[in-house]
Amino acid sequence: MPTATANGIDLNYAESGAGEHTVVFAHGLLYDLHMFEHQRRALSDHHRVIAYDHRGQGESAPAASGYDLDTLTEDAVDLIRGTHSEPCHFVGLSMGGFVGLRLAARYPELVRSLTLLSTSASAESWLKRVRYRAMQAVFALFGPRPIMGALLPVMFGPSFRTDPARRAELERWVHHVQSLPRRVVGPVGGVIGRASVVPELKYIRCPTLVLVGEEDQTTPPAEAELLVREISGARLLRLPRCGHNSSIEAPEAVTEAIRQFLAEVDAA
Repeated sequence: MPTATANGIDLNYAESGAGEHTVVFAHGLLYDLHMFEHQRRALSDHHRVIAYDHRGQGESAPAASGYDLDTLTEDAVDLIRGTHSEPCHFVGLSMGGFVGLRLAARYPELVRSLTLLSTSASAESWLKRVRYRAMQAVFALFGPRPIMGALLPVMFGPSFRTDPARRAELERWVHHVQSLPRRVVGPVGGVIGRASVVPELKYIRCPTLVLVGEEDQTTPPAEAELLVREISGARLLRLPRCGHNSSIEAPEAVTEAIRQFLAEVDAA
């Protein structure tokens, strides 16, 4: 896969398809660009599609620092400009959505539309922050295996976790997380310590679609409802029997929602 030097870091990305407009996918914490496989394949029929790995995750280069959301947003700015993708349709899940919010508010000229999956504009509550910091410390010392039991409900909803027909998919992603290097605690810390950007939501003026799983415990539906209240013209789609990683848990529903939304934006 190609790399682009963005904000001083080599970011790994995949490119496919062709079209007048580019769709840029930004993944969630602990994952990589492969979490959007289904969506990338489908949208490549009519769009140029780029999906990238955040610094220190996937195949992108690690860094000694710079895992805060402001720096990750600057990474995305350089990537979009460096790949001549502006103004792009930006699609972010969780951590990728945290970047998307900051990008659309601060660099509106780079964003044609914004799709937010499992995303929050709020800072973590003190209770969640304490819990996640404890998990981060265990991860740093022993790797992810000792905390997989606690991580699974954070990652996926019960419908996906308990479906025998999807056991192989679940095991694929469990293996992925179990194989992560301990240096991933850097990006983890950036997400846990992020600041609220609720006051910036009024600056987002591009068409915005917000999707949330009804079983999402990590960024629950109330956070999605806040986004829709504060972003002018934003629309909300709730996904039944779906948890936090909606692009994996409900790939067809997520893909169709994005496809319809982008068609409307492009037609307008």
